[in-house]
Amino acid sequence: MQQKSFLTQSDVALILEAAQAHAKQKQWAVTIAVADDGGHLLGLLRMDRASPFTSQMAPAKARTAAMGRRESKGFEDIINQGRSAFGSVPLSDGMIEGGVPVIVEGHVVGAVGVSGVKSFEDVEIARAGVAALGL
Repeated sequence: MQQKSFLTQSDVALILEAAQAHAKQKQWAVTIAVADDGGHLLGLLRMDRASPFTSQMAPAKARTAAMGRRESKGFEDIINQGRSAFGSVPLSDGMIEGGVPVIVEGHVVGAVGVSGVKSFEDVEIARAGVAALGL
């Protein structure tokens, strides 16, 4: 039998705090979401001035990265390369850049999704959150 790592509430708080600090440093107003390995929301932080729309997109990006076991941009790339039918799969609303998986010993234990600035900036913030775990 294998043992499985998981994100604790302390991990979630650390991710949100680090991602928010990075966004504040850049003066970006975003929403940050953390999901478990099944894409279920563990934490959400909508910063001041972040669009209400971002509170829907950030969890969707986190869910996609967690369940897809890869950055959400990978799915966006698949669709942009001509496999447009892929965009009709269930829960496809987060198949755009901005979701980053949290990987422990080769296994996805969760993901961070960010929405509110340019997509590559969303990823920068998400990676700052993951980096705070020191994995």
